[in-house]
Amino acid sequence: MSTDPLTTAPRIPVPRGRGAEARRPLWVSVEGINGVGKTTAVRTVAASLRSRCLRLEELTDQGADTLPGQVIAALCASGDVCLRNGHPVAETLALLALKFREFERLTPDLLEGVEVILEDRGVDSVAVCQGAILHDEHPATPARAVAEKILATARRWRSMPDATLLLTGDREVCLSRFAARIGRPLPASALHVIEQTDHLYRELAAAEPERYTLVDVSGLNPHEAAVAVEGAVRALLGEREVSRAW
Repeated sequence: MSTDPLTTAPRIPVPRGRGAEARRPLWVSVEGINGVGKTTAVRTVAASLRSRCLRLEELTDQGADTLPGQVIAALCASGDVCLRNGHPVAETLALLALKFREFERLTPDLLEGVEVILEDRGVDSVAVCQGAILHDEHPATPARAVAEKILATARRWRSMPDATLLLTGDREVCLSRFAARIGRPLPASALHVIEQTDHLYRELAAAEPERYTLVDVSGLNPHEAAVAVEGAVRALLGEREVSRAW
């Protein structure tokens, strides 16, 4: 029976190997609001796991000479920290396209020997951030409904992460860190979007407990937060090994 490539989401490619030893990597996405410590934790964990881990950088951290970097630069042209330029649907589709491209560029050769793909912000970020922004444009549609529509679109074109680690913390502390990092105070409109994003993350996590794992980093310094995230990643890898043994 043939499948329709327009309605069947592709799966993560399986690295080459010797028969049953070839295994698909565990895909773990790390999510959370700005300033919660995602990037520091992801980089620290990836360095600890070394060749066992393939790290996917956040779109906004990719080089200016790359296609994602050029798209993000265009979305940042207005200076808005939420990447808003007045065309929220086009911006949503552009961000989703970059996440699809990232997925499609994973090849068996690239994944050879990789046990875990560690992603700094995945399609969940696009869903919650753009869901909050689009809700402001169309208040009659609940933000969660918009976010779920975005995720449904993503699922048609690529597989979702096997697991999503949602880092949670004190919002005011996170916003203070974020403002310090970008070197300017956050405007009220951005604060509103980030607050809505925080709510949406928690709602989606409650709706998909089998995929989401909450990691509370409140009161932790960057090293302690990274240790907590690494513990969660290693636990997920351990659970996968147990399930395979059965």
